Amino acid sequence: MTSTNIDVARTYLQAVQTGDMAALGELLDTGIVWHQPGANQFSGEHKGQGAVFQMLGSMMETSQGTFAIDKIHTVMGNGDLVTATIHFTGRRDDASMSMDGVDLLRIENGKIAEMWLFSADPAAEDAFWG
Repeated sequence: MTSTNIDVARTYLQAVQTGDMAALGELLDTGIVWHQPGANQFSGEHKGQGAVFQMLGSMMETSQGTFAIDKIHTVMGNGDLVTATIHFTGRRDDASMSMDGVDLLRIENGKIAEMWLFSADPAAEDAFWG
């Protein structure tokens, strides 16, 4: 089951990288709980596909379409949990961010049921998102 869950995580990361919202919709459980880190406008718990898509859309709008996962370092699984070490970037006006992060996915029945995100520099990410 772990290899299948790793495949789900890889497909998710690829969908994020390519902006494939249809694929994301297929991968996210309708009742997903998304834990966004930090103390910025996007931080906190987002429940349900609609809330997650609204947050992601607002992040793209705020970053003027530049927010991206530009590197996927490793993807590892342990039962229903999969972690991905990544690098992400974003720019807007005179602000930018570029840092490593970790995405932790809990997968149930082939869908992402819960997501936790971690940033290497939470203060810089908070400053970027405002």
